Amino acid sequence: MKYQIITTFSELEQVCQAARQTDVVMLDTEFVRTRTFYPQLGLIQLYDGQQVSLVDPLALEDMTPFVQLLKDVSVVKVLHACGEDIEVFYNEFDCVPTPMVDSQIMAAFIGYGLSTGFAALVKEIVDIELDKSESRTDWLARPLTEKQLEYAAADVFYLLPIYEQLQAKVSAAGWWQAAQQESQLQCEKRTLQIDPDQAYLNIKGVWQLTPQELALLKPLATWRYQEAVKRNLALNFVIRENELLSIARAMPLSAKEMEMAGVDRHAIRRHSSKIIAMVKAAQLVDEEDYPEVIVPLMDYPGYKQLFKQLKDLVKVAAEKQGLATEFIASKKQLNQFLTWVWKKDRDPVELPDVMQGWRLDVIGNKLNEKLANN
Repeated sequence: MKYQIITTFSELEQVCQAARQTDVVMLDTEFVRTRTFYPQLGLIQLYDGQQVSLVDPLALEDMTPFVQLLKDVSVVKVLHACGEDIEVFYNEFDCVPTPMVDSQIMAAFIGYGLSTGFAALVKEIVDIELDKSESRTDWLARPLTEKQLEYAAADVFYLLPIYEQLQAKVSAAGWWQAAQQESQLQCEKRTLQIDPDQAYLNIKGVWQLTPQELALLKPLATWRYQEAVKRNLALNFVIRENELLSIARAMPLSAKEMEMAGVDRHAIRRHSSKIIAMVKAAQLVDEEDYPEVIVPLMDYPGYKQLFKQLKDLVKVAAEKQGLATEFIASKKQLNQFLTWVWKKDRDPVELPDVMQGWRLDVIGNKLNEKLANN
């Protein structure tokens, strides 16, 4: 397996022009994401069927030729388990690979597990044992070792035969369009813009709080999210999620009260004045302006029984289609559907996963019919 390292604009331009002459290219990224809000790109791997290229983004100031490749709709981009790669591309280049298909998703349509790893597919399809020991190394360090480079090159070199075999089988089974739709859905989820004012709804245990406590948690969560983005720091490195809940409950008005509530001393030292200001502001909020109490789905009348009935419908559909039950509709997706029906009045702008794409005919219409009178 031969590869070339791309460190100059002219080399990048040549590689990307060659890739744009093909119908399909293999892509992958290596990145570091330990303390940062955004993943830090360390390497881009590209294989056009002729040449494996390892693009060094740290050595390149202008990535325009690669961005043009990502946007070139005449070239299908293949990735494996692409979720974080999509985030990398979106954050670095403000675009995503288009069109794109995920080989892990393709595998799920022909009977593989939902989260089948790349090494497992290589072993099964190509009969080669990959060394995955470099997956957690520092991809921002320079120079990269030969072992790192070989590891990175393998991720796209063996992706091509995997894609070719999976594509043939998926097409024969009639799922090719569905695989493309599912890949696009994952793309949309990974690039969904978060409203900072709604960040509190993503806090685990938020439903346990009273409306008055929510009046404090909401600005706390908004501030934490904005601080994380501004400082490019992982959310829990700004302040831990459980500490936000503790602050919302205790409403501390001093650093000592924060410490008694279990807030980390480093967070107190850095953010106490800001937090105290938010506590005081929240205490002045009129009761009529409190956020609505959050009722968890499990507290809705008949939830458990109805969920079981929906799950049974999914099981029947899965057996009929020869797909994994969790792939057709996971617990999270069924709850998303119930939320859409019960809390969002079937808003056509916010369709749940089961009510769009390939899932609509397979299971969505059946679930909606079941809840026709809800």
